[in-house]
Amino acid sequence: MTGPDATVRAVEAALFAATEPQTLEQLRAQIGEEADIPGALERLVTDYTGRGVELVERGGRWHFQTAPDLAWLLRRETEQTRKLSRAATETLAIIAYHEPVSRAEIEAIRGVQVSKGTLDVLMEEGWVAPTGRREVPGRPLIYATTPEFLTHFGLGSRRDLPGLEDLKAAGLLDPVDLALEGALATDDGDGEDDRSSDESDSLLEKPGEGD
Repeated sequence: MTGPDATVRAVEAALFAATEPQTLEQLRAQIGEEADIPGALERLVTDYTGRGVELVERGGRWHFQTAPDLAWLLRRETEQTRKLSRAATETLAIIAYHEPVSRAEIEAIRGVQVSKGTLDVLMEEGWVAPTGRREVPGRPLIYATTPEFLTHFGLGSRRDLPGLEDLKAAGLLDPVDLALEGALATDDGDGEDDRSSDESDSLLEKPGEGD
């Protein structure tokens, strides 16, 4: 592999052929350690700006997706085999805004017990995964969202999650949602977790931009 154009073409081909978003490491493994993969990705982002498809990065992984303003052209009527329950929706939102969290911490925020089945559903969807154990007595598992979660909801990172004020302004919080605000608006100090959980209803109604 020689020359900048050759690397750009190789990265473009690899991404189009991939069945899932690719990391820099995966692209280097295919194309070569010596190739300027970041430079090629930057070039492709520019080349595809304003076209029918665009190159995007979600959680450190790259893929092509339909331009947002053209997504309606490819929308198909599909049968949804599983609809998330209210419990699963709230649990997903809590994990996204407060990760990493244990089941006990999720229950403390929701105020009700979280069944194993609820977490199983989220893990089967590929949106949540165990990330280790809390160093406290009993060493409970802790959970966090996955790159698939970011890809599905079109988020570059957790910093792109809508804030509480954004949700209020958009009229996406009903009185029940607002009643939960106090429990879910705690800030862990990193500026990312001052959010409300029931915005997850709006998140889950939003189709992945890459679909």
